[in-house]
Amino acid sequence: MIVATAGHIDHGKTLLVKCLTGTDTDRLPEEKARGISIELGFAYLPLADGGVIGFVDVPGHERFVRTMLAGVCAVDFALLVVAADDGVMPQTQEHLNILSLLNVEHGLVALTKIDRADREQIENAEGQIRELLASASRAHWRVVHVSAPDGRGIEELRSSLVAEAKRRAPGESSGRHFRYAVDRSFVSTGRGTVVTGTVFSGSLRVNDRVVISSNAKETRVRGIQVNGQAVQTVAPGERCALNLSNVSSSDVGRGDWVLDSAIRNTSLRLDVRLSLLPSEAQALKHWTPVHLHLGSAETGARVAIAGSGSIAVADSGYAQIVLTRPVSALHGDRFILRDQSASRTLGGGVVLDPVAGPIRRRDPTYRARLAALEAGDPAAVLQALLEVSTDGVNLDQFERMCNLKPNAAVTLYASLEMIVLGRNVRVGIGTERHASLQEVIVETLTQYHLQELDGVGLQIEALRKRLAPQMATDAFEALLESLATGAVIELDRSFVRLPGHARQLRPDDDSLWRSVEPALRSAGFTPPTVHHLALQLELDEQVLLKFLLRRTATGHVVKVAEDRFYLRPTIAHMASIARTTARATPDGSFTVAQYRDASGASRRAAIKVLERLDALGITYRTGDTRKLGRDFVPVFGHAPPTDIQ
Repeated sequence: MIVATAGHIDHGKTLLVKCLTGTDTDRLPEEKARGISIELGFAYLPLADGGVIGFVDVPGHERFVRTMLAGVCAVDFALLVVAADDGVMPQTQEHLNILSLLNVEHGLVALTKIDRADREQIENAEGQIRELLASASRAHWRVVHVSAPDGRGIEELRSSLVAEAKRRAPGESSGRHFRYAVDRSFVSTGRGTVVTGTVFSGSLRVNDRVVISSNAKETRVRGIQVNGQAVQTVAPGERCALNLSNVSSSDVGRGDWVLDSAIRNTSLRLDVRLSLLPSEAQALKHWTPVHLHLGSAETGARVAIAGSGSIAVADSGYAQIVLTRPVSALHGDRFILRDQSASRTLGGGVVLDPVAGPIRRRDPTYRARLAALEAGDPAAVLQALLEVSTDGVNLDQFERMCNLKPNAAVTLYASLEMIVLGRNVRVGIGTERHASLQEVIVETLTQYHLQELDGVGLQIEALRKRLAPQMATDAFEALLESLATGAVIELDRSFVRLPGHARQLRPDDDSLWRSVEPALRSAGFTPPTVHHLALQLELDEQVLLKFLLRRTATGHVVKVAEDRFYLRPTIAHMASIARTTARATPDGSFTVAQYRDASGASRRAAIKVLERLDALGITYRTGDTRKLGRDFVPVFGHAPPTDIQ
């Protein structure tokens, strides 16, 4: 069990921890000289059954609240310390507010320095404490009277903590990836980089490989220590030190996570449920500058508020935290907001979407998704998302944001009325939406064939954009393949049609094709626009455009822009050049300039082709570069023999 102290400066937190554990957590010379805690201190109380109570002693001075926040980000139990001769003070109130916002439900109060107070002072102080606890919905916390100098109440306090530790179940590690919040980093002679912190989820063994959240640097765990003793494994809720290989102390520090690579993400936007404290004087307005504390990290941010544009005092609402630097977060993480000058705590809340897109303040579908994300446990969240996401739920993103291991995810999916589509990108869709989407596909194809007697079918991508624009291409194609397997539709490369549809040809199309096809072939990788091609062939521009659209439907040409078409073999060749260009780089990425040089196409033509390949999932963009996605052959066919492999 991890216990964090909390309370005003000079109320005896550090001395109390020393009485309980024998360890003085003030280790810095400045702390010794000034007689106050400046940094986080750590101590341990071994239990008879082999367990350990870990103490995180936090500074009480208002200047060091940011340090206090790093220490209480993952505690099981709070030890609120109030001096009998002072009573409740400003940092007592602020620290309890922080513990409440972080959802620390369990704790007790140590009423210290009873040797310095008379009965009336002690009674007044306890009355203030009871009132404070009631206001924070913590009235169930016990108050224990203690005096460090003469030992009164120390054994009662120790016994209460031990009993609480025995009642608490061990942290559950199955079904969750490893995640550990770093609060300190240093170099140990002969061992290298060591970090200390708390395990949030999952388990870890010596020699396991993990990554640093801020830079994705991979490292191996050379050793683990709990309370100075080497161990082979750690579980959720344990404080420990990790000896990391191949990283320097500058690579990792307070605010970082050490975690499994499967859940590593960083984001500049967090969708949240935000609560404003009753102690605030006015509502929190849209775009207010703040300091965000999440895990052991701190960064500047602004608050974008959904809906009305403000959150009233003692109220809560949906908001988006827009950060000045990326942080790593997961669904359900708790956070604290302090004002721009970092002088007071404003409020806090819970992360709903840790990798949010731009806020849509007045969009009801946006708010509906946020409501689904706060439905409860992962099963409830997924069920709610299926009901509001008509184009399905990206399951890879869902598993990452909820920190689900594959086996746990499979078990969860089996418990819901859901169909999983796709291979490269897996999408979950509710059974009712799946059935209705199948019906709409058939209805759309029926109307298409009635209007386009000479068409061979609709392009798959055009059908997706019309019926399920937010669904991943891979998942939508999997849906069509299931319909084709059941003979409900027919697939022909990138086209879909109803079974048995007989195309009715236009008599003049073949002769027109004998003029257009050589012109497009000779133009190579930079074909003319429809306007210039019409001038070249002395054709009416609108007649030519309609003809090219018909040939797009037959699969002879591919439309890459509103005014530019490629022969299918040519676009297959260009896709193969993208593949060759990507494979020639160490990380598999390439720029527009590299692709332009490799293909010999104009820059504008290269950009348009790459955008078309992106839309089909053959390539995908990451910043200013692109990487390979799906294979182009099922879409365009094999590249011509000139393809350089």
